[in-house]
Amino acid sequence: MKRVLLDTDVILDFFFDRKPFTEDAAKVLGLCELKVVTGFITPVILSNVYYLLRQTDKHDKIIDKLRQLMEIIDVLLIDKNFIKQALSSDFKDFEDALQNFSAEKDGQIDVIITRNMKDFKKSKLGVMTPKEYLKLI
Repeated sequence: MKRVLLDTDVILDFFFDRKPFTEDAAKVLGLCELKVVTGFITPVILSNVYYLLRQTDKHDKIIDKLRQLMEIIDVLLIDKNFIKQALSSDFKDFEDALQNFSAEKDGQIDVIITRNMKDFKKSKLGVMTPKEYLKLI
């Protein structure tokens, strides 16, 4: 399980220092930085993270943080077909459906790492919390 999709909540746990989740999020990102794991996000995740961080900080500082993040993770694509699939899916959360189908269609993502397990119960991929994933690595 070396190729993982990091959900928005994991990235936000790290950036917002949301206790008690910060440490596990930092460890997962650390594994990505060390190239032990290849971490992925989607453009939607990046956009949402920017939007939420912008509520508390200046544009330039956030852009610097996102540039640093982009040094340690990769980005999956989302195209029209993924959007149509998400719109037609049984997922209750459209954003999570986009993440899921992007990861599924990539064909090489082993697991989605999220604290929001319930929204990914329709996924064909493995879904784990950061804590569960760290126990396996």
